[in-house]
Amino acid sequence: MNAAMKWVLACSVSTALFSAAAGAASWQDQLSSAASALGQNNNSTTNTSGANAAPAGNSIGALTGLLNGGSQSLSAGTMTNAAGVLEYCVKNNIVDNNVSSVKDKLLGKLGLADTQKQQETTDYKQGLMGLLNTGNNQQVNLKSLGDTAIGKKVKTKACDLVLKQGKQFIS
Repeated sequence: MNAAMKWVLACSVSTALFSAAAGAASWQDQLSSAASALGQNNNSTTNTSGANAAPAGNSIGALTGLLNGGSQSLSAGTMTNAAGVLEYCVKNNIVDNNVSSVKDKLLGKLGLADTQKQQETTDYKQGLMGLLNTGNNQQVNLKSLGDTAIGKKVKTKACDLVLKQGKQFIS
């Protein structure tokens, strides 16, 4: 009876180990697939200058990540970029609560009231194109977010955060 019990125990342990190894391989495959997908998403999210842009595929997870990423993920890294983004927000009717006034005051304070100086400032020109250079050294392309409900929410949040930054800077 001891031999039979040992044999059953050995079979049980072997089965458990085999199942654990198979489960680990399955988890490894899933992690590998996720890493591969993330790598492909990162490759498609870079613009020609190599800086990270908004998710090209506008995956719900990536857009939700921007919404939940705190103010750093959608705030301008510089006030010149903020001024350009505010102009983008006005032209595209994303926000309208006195943005033009804030943008004009911001440009005056930055010494960019002159159109020639605006055109010489890369950060400002990028903002005009909807490229938000964030405080955490990322670049979010507002134009590429599309007109989905979540894309509109991300754009609105970005414009609102940049507007708040501008108001704080000019006050």
